[in-house]
Amino acid sequence: MNKKTIFKKKVLLIAASISAFIYIGWRLFFTIPLNFGVMSFIFGVALALSETVGVIEAFSHYRSLSSNVSPELPIIEKELYPDIDVLIATHSESVDLLYKTINGCIHMDYPDKNKVHIYICDDTNRPEMKALANHMGIGYFGLSDNKHAKAGNLNNALSKTNSPLIVTFDSDMIPRRNFLMETVPYFHLPKLKKDKDGNWVDRTEDEFDENYKIGFIQTPQSFYNPDLFQFNLYSENNIPNEQDYFFKEINVGRNRSNSPIYAGSNTVISREALEAVGGITTGNITEDFATGIKIQSKGYTCFAISKVLANGLSPVDFKSLLKQRQRWGRGCVQTIRSFKFLFGDLPIKAKISYIISLLYWWTFFRRFIYILSPILFTVFGLVIVDCTLPEILFIWLPSYVLYNLALKYLSGNIRNQKWSNIVDTIIFPFMIIPIFLETIGLKLKKFAVTPKNKINSKNTDFKYAIPHIILIIATFIGLINCTHDMIKYKNIGSIVLLFWLVMNLYFLIMALFFMLSRVNFRDEERFYTNIDVVLNINSLTINGVTSDISENGMAIILSTPEYIPYDDEIDIIAYTPLYTAKLKGKVVHVSNFNNKWKYSIMLTNINEKNKMEYLQIVYDREHTLPTRVKSNIIKEIRNNISKRLHSQIISNRKLPRIPLNTTLATIDGIPIEIINFNYEYILTKAKKITYDNIKLNIGNDVLLDCSLCSISKNSNTVLYHIDNWKEISSSESLRNNLFKLVS
Repeated sequence: MNKKTIFKKKVLLIAASISAFIYIGWRLFFTIPLNFGVMSFIFGVALALSETVGVIEAFSHYRSLSSNVSPELPIIEKELYPDIDVLIATHSESVDLLYKTINGCIHMDYPDKNKVHIYICDDTNRPEMKALANHMGIGYFGLSDNKHAKAGNLNNALSKTNSPLIVTFDSDMIPRRNFLMETVPYFHLPKLKKDKDGNWVDRTEDEFDENYKIGFIQTPQSFYNPDLFQFNLYSENNIPNEQDYFFKEINVGRNRSNSPIYAGSNTVISREALEAVGGITTGNITEDFATGIKIQSKGYTCFAISKVLANGLSPVDFKSLLKQRQRWGRGCVQTIRSFKFLFGDLPIKAKISYIISLLYWWTFFRRFIYILSPILFTVFGLVIVDCTLPEILFIWLPSYVLYNLALKYLSGNIRNQKWSNIVDTIIFPFMIIPIFLETIGLKLKKFAVTPKNKINSKNTDFKYAIPHIILIIATFIGLINCTHDMIKYKNIGSIVLLFWLVMNLYFLIMALFFMLSRVNFRDEERFYTNIDVVLNINSLTINGVTSDISENGMAIILSTPEYIPYDDEIDIIAYTPLYTAKLKGKVVHVSNFNNKWKYSIMLTNINEKNKMEYLQIVYDREHTLPTRVKSNIIKEIRNNISKRLHSQIISNRKLPRIPLNTTLATIDGIPIEIINFNYEYILTKAKKITYDNIKLNIGNDVLLDCSLCSISKNSNTVLYHIDNWKEISSSESLRNNLFKLVS
């Protein structure tokens, strides 16, 4: 980042901060409705406090994101890579899911792979999991009658292992090949420094600080499937995963105060640090969050990094998503309250950072207040803000504009206020009560594991939309009243209320679209990527490239319309610089694709070795979901309406339909205008005389023996079946002659 950009960034942050504090000062001291009754006063104070908390949270984000606090990965000698225990926690997940995660772990690079010890940690002691561990050649720790959920499961494994470093993975998180190589060297930072030439060298005895020790390295929790917000709102091509902003920006920014959050998975932890805090914290529904705080309280330096090194499965139904968020929120409240933050050992900067985390979980109450406030004024006549239009234009508007600019600039466009408001509007009705109950000490004691199984039905129940429908009706009534006042009384000041109501209505409509749900017809995720493939069909070898791949199939792009027998298995070799897989598959669909030919293949028989290689081809990669916001309000609403009304067209075409638009002669010399050809059928232009049978020459040595199939008077065409298609389709001569006609 050049000096000019850094200067602009600082100016924007300073301007946004100053305008925000001016706005909040004005709101707290000059706009509270003191003379309009008790209800106006209560809701006026609630709105002002909500905005104040929002500004405090925003200012904290400004500070966290204002400078790069990511550590540089040191270069270390191979012999310095220590033994490491990889712990994969499972509760009730399927063998197939664990297989993919274990396969990713087995393929992780390390100078000496004998130092990498992989274990399934199964807290339900299932025979099938033990069998899977034996089959994959890794360790297994089964646990019966576990009293402490995931914490008890991991602590059991910790008591039976001894490597100095530990990796924790959730059952669905598939690591990339470079996971260990991109994380383990950070633990040598206390012993290393860069010299003036940029080389990593050992610190001298005087430079060594015995109190500088690395506690954990947290990498992002990234997901290979669209999250529910992306999927249900038809935005999987327009917005990043909802968690990207936290893991790639917020958590990395928390390095500044040594308060990155340990998220429980995709993490490398020092055993020494864990032993110093008595292992993974028990008696807390977010054991990872609590453990991270304890490690930092002991003086260990912890880092979050933004580089994605593992991908997992995002919750696939709304009920599971809500349980996950309620557990996270209640766990945060529970942890901070139980650790008596104000008098604990954490440095003041870290305490502030974690208190800001606590304030975040009151975002949902604030969202409710933001939606309710204009309704109270326009529908019920309650004055919530006592101010004039010029005050709003000169104080609120600059603050609003600068806040949005700062968020967009600092977040790298991973998140904007609009999408934050959409997400918060969707889930706020179901978060307020759980957070409130936890705050007053009514604990959620039972640990609920987020399900990791794909579903092929609607992922939410429309009953969840009832609060949003009520608020939509109330907001719409408010809009009518506000518009009426503007027209009747020429009250220009109502334009601000109108804007507020319109934006709230948009957020509520998007929440309603979300609750309308969407059915996922795919059993496995599809990844849009170009992989080189070789097809072996009889004696013919054809090179192609994929347009997308999944566990069960792939779409292959060929430059020529090849005949591939759809009833037969074909041999496919898929290869990357790292992996090669020999596969078998059948053609299930063929289509024209940008003047090329797209063959959709369903994979059939794959042996163990090639299955492991192919899974790495599929999952050891950067996912193809968006990393930046690229949408607007009109586009989002249009998408949600049009795609819900559009019915899916299913085609079962298994041979390429080749446009020829040429004239061929029969063996009797009769010219026939050919429209298209697909090896099994040929479509011709209708003539005055229709023949029941024709024999067409393609080239000098290929004869098409055709019989009448149907006549279409509407399109003025005649369809013939090629009776000898199976005998001639594999002909090299037919192939050559066809390609000449096509070209």
